[in-house]
Amino acid sequence: MKILFVCTGNICRSPLAEGILRSKIIKYHISAEVDSCGFESFHIGDSPDPRAQYVAKKNGIDISSHRARLFSMDDFDNFDLIYVMDNSHYQRLKHLLRNINDGLKVDFIMNSIYPGSNFNVDDPWYSDFSAFEKIFHQLDLACQSIADQLREKSPEI
Repeated sequence: MKILFVCTGNICRSPLAEGILRSKIIKYHISAEVDSCGFESFHIGDSPDPRAQYVAKKNGIDISSHRARLFSMDDFDNFDLIYVMDNSHYQRLKHLLRNINDGLKVDFIMNSIYPGSNFNVDDPWYSDFSAFEKIFHQLDLACQSIADQLREKSPEI
């Protein structure tokens, strides 16, 4: 199973989700790969926001080696599940879909907890550190649900 998280600049929400899910994949010995990307080019090659790195580190996860990258049309072929953080990302992906199979891969990350709700994970970029703590908690809950679903489909090694 290959999972991709998508946000705007790939320096806040999606690298946090990637790091959180990766830690759960390791913890539960799940056979899966995880990555993240963004839609805007202004952060290509950048490390995650220092606030994202700090909240991750505070929770035992190191995302410092992540480097931001752009979403590519090849991502539809390379990933089984593509989770977006908010409606703007969903709409952008919706316009890029090549076929129905691409569309079946795309979902809001919060739908892993609240199916069909299409809740957004707010962008913490313009907020203070408490916003990063809030989204870490949201993403941790969502990633736990994703990990639980993966565990049901694939027994531990």
